[in-house]
Amino acid sequence: MERNLKNVLIISFGFLLLFTAYGGLQSLQSSLHSEEGLGVASLSVLYAALILSSMFLPPILIKKLGCKWTIAGSMCCYIAFSLGNFYASWYTLIPTSVILGLGGAPLWSAKCTYLTIAGNSYAEKAGKNGKDIINQYFGVFFLIFQSSGIWGNLISSLIFSQASNKVEIPEEDLACCGAYDCMADTTNTTGSAGPSNSLIYTLLGVYTASGVLAVLLIVLFLDQIKSDQAETEKEKLETPSFWSTFLATFKHLKDKRQCLLIPLTMYSGFEQGFLSGDYTKTYVTCALGIHYVGYVMICFAAVNSLCSLLFGKISQFTGRKLLFALAAVANTACIIALLLWKPHPNQLAVFFVFPALWGLSDSIWQTQTNGLYGILFEKHKEAAFANYRLWESLGFVIAYAYSTKLQVFIKLYILLSVLVLSMVTYGAVEYIEAKRSPGTPTATKKENISPHTQETHM
Repeated sequence: MERNLKNVLIISFGFLLLFTAYGGLQSLQSSLHSEEGLGVASLSVLYAALILSSMFLPPILIKKLGCKWTIAGSMCCYIAFSLGNFYASWYTLIPTSVILGLGGAPLWSAKCTYLTIAGNSYAEKAGKNGKDIINQYFGVFFLIFQSSGIWGNLISSLIFSQASNKVEIPEEDLACCGAYDCMADTTNTTGSAGPSNSLIYTLLGVYTASGVLAVLLIVLFLDQIKSDQAETEKEKLETPSFWSTFLATFKHLKDKRQCLLIPLTMYSGFEQGFLSGDYTKTYVTCALGIHYVGYVMICFAAVNSLCSLLFGKISQFTGRKLLFALAAVANTACIIALLLWKPHPNQLAVFFVFPALWGLSDSIWQTQTNGLYGILFEKHKEAAFANYRLWESLGFVIAYAYSTKLQVFIKLYILLSVLVLSMVTYGAVEYIEAKRSPGTPTATKKENISPHTQETHM
């Protein structure tokens, strides 16, 4: 097997194991720890810590440890969050959420940097277009990675379905489900059907073991990417100061294209936050019960995974603009339908239609936006991907922060507004690129021919 592809597969399966645990836990936080909003509060704190981490940790750790050991160390932070859920309280869940947040930005920045370098390296050897290989690598990664939602949610649903005390939800309680919710703790309607502590501990034990396996896979089998020898020696002599790395993310905002991509990047956080925080609680748990959350999210993850591979492959034929338009139309249709629909257990199939369409859209937001960052900002990959995590995390923080404060219909209007804005600013980026490309063929050619000149900024 080609060495770069082997490393892409190792990273992909490492993330699969890690996010089998984290993805399942994230889907359940708003329903499992609904008391005083602890679940969504922990997620909001988590992504706030991720913002702080994005500001300075990725460049420092990637330069000091390299991509491999940055990924391995960051994965351990996710295991801490699983452990914190064993005895969920404000004193255990919030600190472990902070730890996970601090490890999140270096993990994703190192992954994106690794895949971009691997893609350029293979393209140079094979004489192919670098951006096409990068898109394919991200497609393979997200195919495997997004399937983590299938396994994580399947595990939770199978374990929670062992509970024998399921109850039927009365009609008066169903009136509080959906876009015009009653701002009450909707999980109380299914409180008697909640899982026992023994089932919760069993689930958390499986999730923790999955995280440990992910770390072992990376440590034992992933190759460390080596920079050019001359630059390696230079980095030994020139260790960047704290403030220079702290400001690297913000210096990148001097690029107009990066500023214009902020709404699109934040929308990725908004839409994922709505699905995992609001849809699972106000629609699924409220109307069906917590044991259905996993099955519904499996539908999202399965469609997301398959579409990630599909769109990663066909993007070189269709172009990214058509795919972004498809995602925008699908999400807009879902938002309008969710505003009009009153969830009821008799309409079981409808509960799966929304996550399926959401998965199709999210697969495009993830693969194409990641690929877009790698292509537009090849000379400043680390700072660009740190910005990606920073603004996406801010979207998550805002979405989770107002999760218990606003009715769902208001959140849907906010989501729609951000989507419209992000499409306008993304269109401006494409317009800028269309104006630049015809006049700068030499620069484009040079970047594709000499990718290693950019790899050494780790």
